[in-house]
Amino acid sequence: MQVKTNHLLLACYIVLALTGCRDKSRFKIKTSESRIEVKIKRFDQALIQLDSKNPNAIKELYKQYPEFLPVYTSQILDIQASDTSKIDSLFRQFSVDKQFSNVNKKTMETFSDVTDIEKSISDAYTYIRHYFPTAKLPEIYFFVSGFNRSVLMTDKFIGVGTDFYLGADYPPYKDISYKYLLYNMRRECVATDIVSATLFRMFIINSDEDRLLEHMLFRGKVMYLLSVCMPDQTQASIMGYKPEQMEWCLKFEKDIWATMLDHKDLFSSDSQLIHKYLNDAPFTAPISQDSPGRLGTWIGLQIIESYMQSHPEIDLPTLMRESNYQKILQNSGYRP
Repeated sequence: MQVKTNHLLLACYIVLALTGCRDKSRFKIKTSESRIEVKIKRFDQALIQLDSKNPNAIKELYKQYPEFLPVYTSQILDIQASDTSKIDSLFRQFSVDKQFSNVNKKTMETFSDVTDIEKSISDAYTYIRHYFPTAKLPEIYFFVSGFNRSVLMTDKFIGVGTDFYLGADYPPYKDISYKYLLYNMRRECVATDIVSATLFRMFIINSDEDRLLEHMLFRGKVMYLLSVCMPDQTQASIMGYKPEQMEWCLKFEKDIWATMLDHKDLFSSDSQLIHKYLNDAPFTAPISQDSPGRLGTWIGLQIIESYMQSHPEIDLPTLMRESNYQKILQNSGYRP
């Protein structure tokens, strides 16, 4: 894509996007009041430090993690919790496995202190509880799985595989992950990913339509709420974009929108097209091979930003309840 751009105006937009999005000061709260304190349950440490010589080690692990362990064994190991002898054997093998000893060591070093992550999640959960008092906030567990799985979720908890957040340049990732995913496999992404997962679990798309418009504006609403709950995060970090990817989006925003309108993609119910706009990918295929992935979500966020700026009377619960996505678009005043 090529476009004539006012470079000074573009520079201003980039600064806004990289330093804190647009003004949401009306939603600012004191997180020291009615605070939700999150304490991460460190199953990853417990498993890595398992004493293979202690005959009661597995029993002690069951006592310490009675709710998490059965889910972990069934979804990670594909073994029922009742098969304790097999679980005992596999856990003991894992604790001395040379193949993962370096990974486990790196995990212990990277996540030796998680107070900063706990603070970020606590701040965000305090926001969520303030605006949605009846929200059920999940407990947070960290685990390791030998690169088997990165997330475990139930109605009660969210489990995060810390061995998937050891750094974008961590050598073993080249063999287990796509290049375009590596940037978000960093410790800095953990808190944002957890809060994002919490919000996407709290809300489901509420529309009778099944078009790209509904999906991208629903995701835009959740991402807007995420940016409110984590006000210190930039729009780039909220989206999981590199600075140069955000710069590309801002530079070509007008062209992206024009392409979507010209091709009538907004009103398409083609599931494959919707996935191309919303799913993780090296680029957003309907737009450009130079683009970042998930441009549908990013444009959805810009429309919601514009909508909320145009309607300061609308609070967050009202926004999340709104199911008329055509109305949101029409009343957003979005004109890139």
